[in-house]
Parts: sequence; C-alpha cells; structure tokens
Amino acid sequence: MRKFFALLSVFAVFALMALPVFAQEEVTIAELVVASAGGDAPEFTVLLAAVQAADPAILALLSNADADLTVFAPTDAAFAAAFEALGVTPEDVLADTEALTEILMYHVVPTTLLAESVIALDGAVVGTTLYETALAISVAEGVVKINEASVVTPDVLASNGVVHVIDSVLLPPAEEDDMMMATEEPMDMMMDAVSIAETVIAAAGSDPAEFTILLAAVQAADAATEGALVAMLINNGPFTVFAPTDAAFAAALEALGLTAEELLGNTDLLIQVLSYHIVPGHFAAETVVAVAGMSEEGVNVATTLPGTTVTVMLNGESVMVNDATVIQTDIHASNGIIHVIDTVLLPPAE
Repeated sequence: MRKFFALLSVFAVFALMALPVFAQEEVTIAELVVASAGGDAPEFTVLLAAVQAADPAILALLSNADADLTVFAPTDAAFAAAFEALGVTPEDVLADTEALTEILMYHVVPTTLLAESVIALDGAVVGTTLYETALAISVAEGVVKINEASVVTPDVLASNGVVHVIDSVLLPPAEEDDMMMATEEPMDMMMDAVSIAETVIAAAGSDPAEFTILLAAVQAADAATEGALVAMLINNGPFTVFAPTDAAFAAALEALGLTAEELLGNTDLLIQVLSYHIVPGHFAAETVVAVAGMSEEGVNVATTLPGTTVTVMLNGESVMVNDATVIQTDIHASNGIIHVIDTVLLPPAE
C-alpha cells in the first residue's frame, strides 16, 4: 500500500511540474493537441501533423465528445528519436497513410485510464483501438512504462478522456521491422455487422433465446447510467466482451444467494460486474489463445472496470477467463467481438 501511494505521489509531482496549461476538461483530446502545438512552447507538433495526415477517422475519434479514450501521446523529441532510429524521414511516415493510421491507433485505448488505474495495472496488458494489439504496463522505481516508453506527464484531462505524455513512440509489433507495412485490419472491417448491444438484444429475442439475463442486466445498469452503458456498447470501442450464458447467471445467483430481482436492483454492483466482462480492444479467438499461451500462469488483461484485470490462460485445449471457460467464440459486432463463457466473472473485492 505504501508503494502504491508513493507512486501516486510521484505522478502528482510530475503533474504539478509539467501539466500543460492547455489541459482542460472542457475540450476534447484533439483540441488539446491543437492547442499544445500552437502554444508558446509548442509540443505535439509532430503528433498533430500525424493525426492530420492519417485516416480522417483518427481525427474524428479524438474529436468525438462522446468518446471515452486514453491516449499515450509521444513528445516531439520522441518522434524525432523514432525517425532517427528507424532511418526514415518525417515526410516518409506522413506520406504513408495506412501505416501512420496503425501507429496512431496503437497509442489509443478505448476507455479512460487515469494514473491511479494505470498503476494498478502493473504487469498487465491493455488493448488498443488497433485490432489484435495490446500494450504492456509495468511500474518500477516510481517509473510507469507503456511497453518501453516512460510516462513523463500523466492525467492531462479532456472532455472525452485522458492523455498521458510518453517519451517514446509506440510501434505495433508488426511495425517494428517495417514501419511502412500496409494496414491489415481496416477501421471499417466490421461495419456490415451490428453493434455489441444490438447483438445481445437479437440473441435475447431469438429462438432459442440466450443472453436474456445479460440483456436485463445491461438495461438495468443503463437506466442507472442515464443511457451511457448502451451508448458505449453501440458507439464506442472496439471491445471484447466475455458474455455469460443464462445458465451461467442462474448458477451465479444461486451461489451468491441472490434473486435476479435483487441483482438487478443493486445497480452499483451490476455496473461493476458488467464492466468487468468488457475488455478494451478487439481480440479474436486466435489472438486470445495466443495470449493465453504466453505463460503457464496466464496473462492479466485490463477490463473497463478501472484498475482491474481478468486472467486469460489455457487449460488443456480450453481457454479460461478467471474461472470461466470460453464455450463459443468470435461473434462479430461492428464495435468489437463477443466470446461466450459458462461462468459469471466477479470483480475482486475492494
């Protein structure tokens, strides 16, 4: 606990010393970057040029007032060092829209992670808006690292998320050898599918019906959040959802000694439980299996419940998420993917 508060103190000192004057919760992340690049001591000038040269969807995302994002923003010095190390010019990079878009997407996490949550994710990975990719978070001697980049200024707040300034450019795994690689997962690859929320609604109304309790839980939590939860599951993402079956919910209710009505009436608990089933990023079954096989103890993956992770691991030929077994995979949606599990995931007790 002392180490945790010491790290928070380090973050606070950095924030007081280096927080840009343009940081305001009333403006979007895109507006923060523009204001910084045009300030008296310009910063993020290369990042701004990159956003302007990339797929217009990047600027639209960072400008979306309804988005919920974490951006790890490299400084101008970080970009200069990356160009030199890779033997490329800024003009080369800015001219390759597809590769540039991938790189920028790799710096964006589709949920808000404040400094406290980032610290709590020490040793975990968190998904990005670039399909099938994640960032590794580590904390040592008061330094928070995202892959190999150090956070130099945390918690620059915006109306649609938060920016953490980093000292190195993050390169997607496939980009490390070839910065000019073409995009394999276009941003609109799943636009012919319906959203995660609409997928759950359709399943609950089908014959045979499934996800009826999950839908009731989402609707109850959505009412408590004034429509924010369903809006997130329709418009934001990408997300990977581990969706419990109706049988899984029935077993959980019995084990907890609760009725469905009692669970649905406890909206604070309900929101926590649902958030714990949602993972930022798009992870198809093939990727989940690969990640699970990286360690015998499994891999901790961040959820949208701040500061929490689920452990993904292999048990023979089965993929486990905590104590749940994945029983159906790759239900595609326009803003992510659903994997069906046989047990409800319960967040760690506070």
